[in-house]
Amino acid sequence: MERAAVFDVDGTLADTNHLHVTCWWEALRQAGHRVSMHDVHRAVGLPSADLVAHLLGGDRDPDRDAELSAAHKALYGQYFDRLAPLPDAGPLLKRLHRDGWTVVLATSAGGAELGALRRAIDADEAITATASADDVEQGKPAPDPVEHALELAGVPAERAVFVGDTVWDMRAGSRAGVRCVGVLCGGIPRADLVEAGADVVYDDPSRLLASLSDSPLA
Repeated sequence: MERAAVFDVDGTLADTNHLHVTCWWEALRQAGHRVSMHDVHRAVGLPSADLVAHLLGGDRDPDRDAELSAAHKALYGQYFDRLAPLPDAGPLLKRLHRDGWTVVLATSAGGAELGALRRAIDADEAITATASADDVEQGKPAPDPVEHALELAGVPAERAVFVGDTVWDMRAGSRAGVRCVGVLCGGIPRADLVEAGADVVYDDPSRLLASLSDSPLA
């Protein structure tokens, strides 16, 4: 039977989480909001609209949410040609593909941003499909992105593993009924990932690749 390895991208395969933090912090600052970078970091991984709501709450003017999202996108776009993969991200995907796994990305990125991320990872030949937040009604931590990834792979939940770096990833994967693997390279503590549903946690893609034979992706 087919097996699916579903991967988050930002903070899991690409070293971009802190770029997102800086760009969201600046977008919020320009709009007159004072939000700590720590709080922004903890919210990274949510879809843009949910991230703004999470940080600013119900007292904000929701008519300005799209403006904040556009400001973040413009700021982040300045880094597209400098995005960096995390250690062994590409080799990990290529190894899984050779081992017979169907590799699918589950990310809120799309368009030029997704193109820049895929260029950074440099493993297009190993990636079967991409499930974007734009393709589903709800983004993470809802299970929709992971379930859509499984549909694209044609694989049931019990034959899949989801790898991510945030509590939102772990909650989404758990709710979709797949085994969850956490990585620490996005900056979220191990205990938080385990509490959110991670079966096992590795430092980064390189460590997961080195431990592949003893991992859920064996």
